[in-house]
Amino acid sequence: MNTPRLALVHRLPAASPDDTSALVAAVQRGDIDPTRIVAILGKTEGNGCVNDFTRGYATLALKQAVAALSGRALDDVAKHVAFVMSGGTEGGLSPHWLVFETRDAPVAAPPPDRATLAIGVAMTPDFAPQDIGRLAQIEATAAAVTRAMAEAGITSPADVHYVQVKCPLLTRERIERAQRAGHSVATEDTYLSMGYSRGASALGVALALGELTHVAVSAARVCDDAALYSGCASTSAGIELMQNQVMVLGNSHAWHSRFVIGHGVMQDALDVDAVEAALVSVGLVPGAALRGAGRERVATVLAKAEPSRSGLIRGRRHIMLDDSDIHSSRHARALVGGVLAGVFGDTQLFVSGGAEHQGPDGGGPVAVIARLDGGSPTQPLNWNEPNNTDRENS
Repeated sequence: MNTPRLALVHRLPAASPDDTSALVAAVQRGDIDPTRIVAILGKTEGNGCVNDFTRGYATLALKQAVAALSGRALDDVAKHVAFVMSGGTEGGLSPHWLVFETRDAPVAAPPPDRATLAIGVAMTPDFAPQDIGRLAQIEATAAAVTRAMAEAGITSPADVHYVQVKCPLLTRERIERAQRAGHSVATEDTYLSMGYSRGASALGVALALGELTHVAVSAARVCDDAALYSGCASTSAGIELMQNQVMVLGNSHAWHSRFVIGHGVMQDALDVDAVEAALVSVGLVPGAALRGAGRERVATVLAKAEPSRSGLIRGRRHIMLDDSDIHSSRHARALVGGVLAGVFGDTQLFVSGGAEHQGPDGGGPVAVIARLDGGSPTQPLNWNEPNNTDRENS
């Protein structure tokens, strides 16, 4: 019989893209075991575009910190820990890190009567520039999602609630390298290449989860057919890598975590009904209580944002696609960030722009990870504990 595992989630503030002080302090307090970190997600204050070097800067700082804190080689950390930096904290969004750990349960515990948070991580091989935004990236992502599900012990796609993918983009040098070798690329526009990479990665997630079939998915439909999408995918492109790094989050009875994840799919940027459905699915009650004491049970919120192609939100015109000064994805992050901040009473939200094939046009997935009770997150969930909040609210 396999030892039950615990999934831990830590949300830490960041004063700058290279600020690892909160991570160091958490390790020194014993809250985080640096040898058990499997992924770090980050919201950095760059522009989220091709030249957003805050992502690479943050990745390097965090890799070096994890290596130093764990006593591991930098290359070993890079191979086994997913670092997903999402640039852009427009509006009131607050830069922060999300640190994910997996540990063995320290003591035997009765199995919980509900599935709890499970985490799996997998990497694709490096892509050649000509593969980005095309079928090779779709298929490699689907295979990585399947491996990550197996790592997490998740057997049913219905138990997957969020799949984070960090994917590469095309630079001028990468495009020219492919062309010198006689290859074409998905696009010669470096900014558009981010969308192609995100879109192909999202279609790979949809393929792995059975949301779409092989018949429906093709390179020709990447960033062309908005009707094709995953309700669980969140993909982010960056200059700092050439592979896809995949993290699957779901619920499994094989885990004894004190966290649970649920999700909804926002149909547009104002769809708080989908957010509330996600909250209810993890045992949280929307409203004033959530913005007060209930905030302590919210471990993190993860969402996608994208302006609708129609130029309308519920029949009202928006100018996000017409602004030549500020890119539309930056407007969208600020808008969705503001909507979610009003729901949660918090600005430390992981809102990522660029939602190609991630939710319906103008909308996107939103996931909530919640604490089930007030016990120590490093101890296995024991449903006999008298202060089990989730049991009391059910």
